[in-house]
Amino acid sequence: MGDGWAVFATYGGSPQHPVWYRNLMANPRVTVEVGNETVQAVARLTESAERERIWAKGIALVPKFAEFEAAAGRQIPVVVLGRIRE
Repeated sequence: MGDGWAVFATYGGSPQHPVWYRNLMANPRVTVEVGNETVQAVARLTESAERERIWAKGIALVPKFAEFEAAAGRQIPVVVLGRIRE
């Protein structure tokens, strides 16, 4: 993801979006802890070709994601957390 992270709102195949996803969409500024580093980031929902590209990489790493999407009956949101440089 370059200077950020992709997160997948699978909710284990539930037909509902997870609460954390709804929280991110309502308040996209977040604090991310990676190892011993803490960074500020902003969340944005991917769409169209970008979503498909990142989704394909995600299911290559975690094939169960495809099963979750099929079970959920919804398109799994893919959110990018982009590091804020200040």
